[in-house]
Amino acid sequence: MENNLLEVKNLSHSYNGGKQWAVKDMDFSYNNIGVLGLVGSNGAGKSTMMNIMCGVLNQTKGDIFINGINLRENPIEAKKYIGFLPQKPPLHFDLTIEEYLVHCANLRLVPKEKVAEYVTEAMDRCGITHFRNRLISNLSGGFQQRVGIAQSILHKPKFVVMDEPTNGLDPNQILEIRALINEIATERLVIFSTHILSEVANTCDHIKMIEQGLLVFDGTVEEFEHQIEPEAIHLTFKNPPKMSELEAIEGISRVEQTEANQFRLVLKDKIDMSEKIIELCVAKKWRLQELSIEKVSLDRIFAKLSKFKKEKQRK
Repeated sequence: MENNLLEVKNLSHSYNGGKQWAVKDMDFSYNNIGVLGLVGSNGAGKSTMMNIMCGVLNQTKGDIFINGINLRENPIEAKKYIGFLPQKPPLHFDLTIEEYLVHCANLRLVPKEKVAEYVTEAMDRCGITHFRNRLISNLSGGFQQRVGIAQSILHKPKFVVMDEPTNGLDPNQILEIRALINEIATERLVIFSTHILSEVANTCDHIKMIEQGLLVFDGTVEEFEHQIEPEAIHLTFKNPPKMSELEAIEGISRVEQTEANQFRLVLKDKIDMSEKIIELCVAKKWRLQELSIEKVSLDRIFAKLSKFKKEKQRK
């Protein structure tokens, strides 16, 4: 039977002898390529989880298996399958890009006859080949982050962990790094950590959300967005009805006119009424031009799930 790329069993970690747990009773496995988002607020336990997954930190209890290998019992073998980009890329600013990546390849025990090939491939993949002889200290923040990503994939790991890789970058650099992460994830599992929930929808295939060291949510981005039902429907008409006619629709709690022919209908029971409203528009000859459902923000979903988990803990 094929091993899971990542398996976490009863994982817990405490920094103060069990008085407060940074991670508590984490239990899951994952075996798909793509981007797995590990999300949560600052201090939720994301970095602790990632440091444990990469063998930087020994957990208080529980086990992590990388490609079927127990990370604590056989760290050297397990780490052959792991690439890691911490929040602060571990760069040597007095080296050129090529010198630095050769150094990293040697640390990763890449066979000497393969070092040049692996370094060139990593530079090509991350779009930094044309700067290969430039000192890292002379690179922009976005290109320094690309070098950090290159060191995490140059030994061709099956599993790459990236702790807030877009943190501190400008909007253009963020878009470039997102695209690079998605491209890298076509061949391996990438765990991408962030506390910025808008990053999730743009980068991740699957989400695991942590709050106070506990797993709050585990599912797809679509499932995450459906945690809270639609709140309103936006309508644009060619022949707009009177406000009173829209207010009379059963299931609508409030109507707001946003433009001469545009309205926002707030739903009473948070149920998708799109089909019912379309049928009514046809029957009344209101000549509906556009209908869109107002989605709840990811931050609101996060707040709801976090609150739910805390209430469960109290009980």
